[in-house]
Amino acid sequence: MNVIIQISYLVASILFIAGIKMLGRTKSARKGNVISATGMFIAILATVVQVEAISLIDILICVIIGSAIGLTIAFKVQMTKVPEMVALFNGFGGLASLTVALSDFWLNTQERGLDVDMVTGISVALSVLIGGITFTGSIVAFMKLAGKISGRAIMFTGQHLLNLILLILSVAVTVFALTDFSNPNYMIILGVLSLILGVLVVIPIGGADMPVVISLLNSYSGMAACATGFVLNNNVLIVSGALVGASGIILTQIMCKAMNRSLANVLLGGFGQTSAGGGAQDSGSDIVVKEVGVEEAAQIFDSVSSLIIVPGYGMAVAQAQHTIRELSELCEKNGVNVRFAIHPVAGRMPGHMNVLLAEANISYDKLIEMDEINDDFGNTDLVFVVGANDVVNPAAKTNPNSPIFGMPVLNVEKAQTVIVSKRSMGKGYAGIENELFGADNCLMLFGDAKQTITKLVGELKEL
Repeated sequence: MNVIIQISYLVASILFIAGIKMLGRTKSARKGNVISATGMFIAILATVVQVEAISLIDILICVIIGSAIGLTIAFKVQMTKVPEMVALFNGFGGLASLTVALSDFWLNTQERGLDVDMVTGISVALSVLIGGITFTGSIVAFMKLAGKISGRAIMFTGQHLLNLILLILSVAVTVFALTDFSNPNYMIILGVLSLILGVLVVIPIGGADMPVVISLLNSYSGMAACATGFVLNNNVLIVSGALVGASGIILTQIMCKAMNRSLANVLLGGFGQTSAGGGAQDSGSDIVVKEVGVEEAAQIFDSVSSLIIVPGYGMAVAQAQHTIRELSELCEKNGVNVRFAIHPVAGRMPGHMNVLLAEANISYDKLIEMDEINDDFGNTDLVFVVGANDVVNPAAKTNPNSPIFGMPVLNVEKAQTVIVSKRSMGKGYAGIENELFGADNCLMLFGDAKQTITKLVGELKEL
């Protein structure tokens, strides 16, 4: 039986790796998700057969309850709330790693009176430390994304010093724990310190950096799971945790590169400190803009031969992706070459725009990454920016005093004409004005994106 279980774990691991590889391409992402889920099912099935601590009936009851909760959430959650759901999932993953590792440590050292080797002890400490930071850090990220607390960077004097002291204390407590496994209080204290650290590490990070934070916390949850795999001597948990941890770190690095910032700068910089976060603000602007009406915009759309659509979080809030698909199909029927430009940090989590556009059945072939499409804006008749702000701000290239200076952005201002669909002149998550809106070739189409584009489609059909 043990051989069959280990082979099952091996098959599951192979499916995980194959699935993650396929997730890297939009065309194969859906199939990769199914393959990864199949691997997870095999891993769970093998674990259920192997586990001896509780009965099979108890496990099935837990599986049914957990599946019912997961299905309910999956059916009810709005696409705009997916980043918040991911933050919660990361947090629960960290909490699970912490509690499982701590309970196994307690069972062996306190209930069974067994000795714990150094490798297991270090693994328990890592599970508790990383799992605790992941849990409370993810809860703070969730509350910021959901508007439960301010999305601004919350900073106070001596914050970094306090974090450093807590980290040093955590290392010291870990050393004490590894020298005396008979005393579980050290691990409990380590857990408390990690929970505090999780809060203090995330609160100084503003909304503009939240996609990077989510990616990093996702990596942490994988590392915690990997460490717990060593505690339980479970190979598939080690492999799957390592895959999540490594892929999360790689994605975090890509996100940092897309923002031209280091990870240390994201974690310690407090970027977005002056931003109100939580979406667009209604504050005034000194930039003089030219407004365009729906009828005039429809005439412009009807006269172009090439169009690039730039989606942003505002599109997600307005749930305008389906009307945008209708608009793009209508333009294509009129002979317009339509493409979508995707910035790596558009939205509130990596791949947010890809998911939203896929939900609207927009072909993957039309989703072009920033590096591949940036040189084409100069040859494009019209760019339609929908709810995007910071990722199209030319200040990132022209204003050395701008907080986003150096961040790679989409070169939309190079197009012949730019139309920006926006609810108001509110600022983005970076909390700075967008110089694009005052450009000579830029026209502002104010109003709710879904309602405005619906009217635009109606006008185009009349032409």
